[in-house]
Amino acid sequence: MNWEIVIGLETHVHLLTQSKIFSGSSTAFGAEPNAQANAVDLALPGVLPVLNRGAVECAIRFGLAVDGQVARKSVFARKNYFYPDLPKGYQISQYELPVVVGGQLTIVAGQGDEAVEKTIRLTRAHLEEDAGKSLHEDFHGKSGIDLNRAGTPLLEIVSEPDMRSSADAVAYARALHALVRWIGVSDGNMQEGSFRCDANVSVRPAGQKELGTRREIKNLNSFRFLQQAIDYESEWQIATIEDGGRIEQSTVLFDPETGETRAMRTKEDAHDYRYFPDPDLLPLIIEDEWIERAHAAMPELPVARKRRFMDEFGLSAYDATTLTSALDVADYFEAAVAAAGGNAAKPCANWVMVDLAARLNKEGRALAESPVSAARLGGLVARIADHTISNNIAKKVFDALWNGEGQSADEIIEKQGLRQITDTAAIEALLDRVLAANPAMVAEFRAGKEKAFNALVGQAMKAAKGKANPQQLNALLGKKLARPDD
Repeated sequence: MNWEIVIGLETHVHLLTQSKIFSGSSTAFGAEPNAQANAVDLALPGVLPVLNRGAVECAIRFGLAVDGQVARKSVFARKNYFYPDLPKGYQISQYELPVVVGGQLTIVAGQGDEAVEKTIRLTRAHLEEDAGKSLHEDFHGKSGIDLNRAGTPLLEIVSEPDMRSSADAVAYARALHALVRWIGVSDGNMQEGSFRCDANVSVRPAGQKELGTRREIKNLNSFRFLQQAIDYESEWQIATIEDGGRIEQSTVLFDPETGETRAMRTKEDAHDYRYFPDPDLLPLIIEDEWIERAHAAMPELPVARKRRFMDEFGLSAYDATTLTSALDVADYFEAAVAAAGGNAAKPCANWVMVDLAARLNKEGRALAESPVSAARLGGLVARIADHTISNNIAKKVFDALWNGEGQSADEIIEKQGLRQITDTAAIEALLDRVLAANPAMVAEFRAGKEKAFNALVGQAMKAAKGKANPQQLNALLGKKLARPDD
């Protein structure tokens, strides 16, 4: 039987605020356990929550970015469950009336010529507080509770079950991760838990409209784990059904060590949490003026910028998608083009995506830490475009810029004497010397051995110390070899 995998994601995004959603405690990561938990976070008797305006503004920005409906009125509710790291015995969240309803996110599934755009519908996005964290290591067989994270503002983003493969899910998660960072609502740091996904996975016979029974894989904090977990879970569900078993709705965990999922508990439904409106919090009212101010402050969104890069610079969909994967990358590229000239957009794109990216990755640096600024890279590309230097020499200049050996490509070119030889007479004289010194290679070429041509080019470039214009050198060498009497 052919099976179809159905996937929906619930993503928890830590919002970029300095204080928690209902208290004034800091949200900074890395403090000593329980150092950032005040009376509200500890749920001491008599304390009252006060909503963080910054968290609401983040939710508004997200709603606008995904073309969702920002609710003029939303309500906070109590979600009741009992974990040691939840001091109140309930989580303040939103249920029936969330702050954002609907929306969509465009993803690129596949690579190269096979890449296609897909639209993933969003069900909702709602504000809530995070729970604390249970620590199970170095406690002599006991567990500890750290409430620093309790009350950190979250935006939970729920998708429709529109994904049909782990690759779709990863593409969606990457696009969502890039978007929340792009619009400045989250740092998206997955190692610190700022971006976590729960994957709802089910399978059904191909062509069936009714959804299968889903199992929810909790707290996936890397794209690699997300893909591995969905692949294992979907294969497990198919094998279970084909063996005559039945899928039971449940919550499961993914073990990165074994690459397997395992059931944690039977999945709760909404009524199990006994939601009811929080009596300590008034309904959240968002007026039109607030939304208009947020809209005016929004940056150009990734989809719009991608289209502009394609229209204005003639870039391919793949290049434009890569260059708009993060706001700092898009800004860097555009600044490099401005320094190099608009006609050099494609070479700038190649340098950003290949040479610069490889060097940053090799040294474990972020783009903000690059020793080569966008203006300097643009200056380098400009010297390639006007044939001052060749691509090979440009790599030497890039290395020198990276190592701080000059303030600009021009300075390094002049200091190291790297200006390309473009004088036809000079190149011809150099070739005459190379041909005279290598008669055997000349004879091999004229006997039909094409590889001898490349060998002669190599000898000529060596004699020119790599500075001869490659196109001119190749053309002139071809002419000379075509004239046996020359």
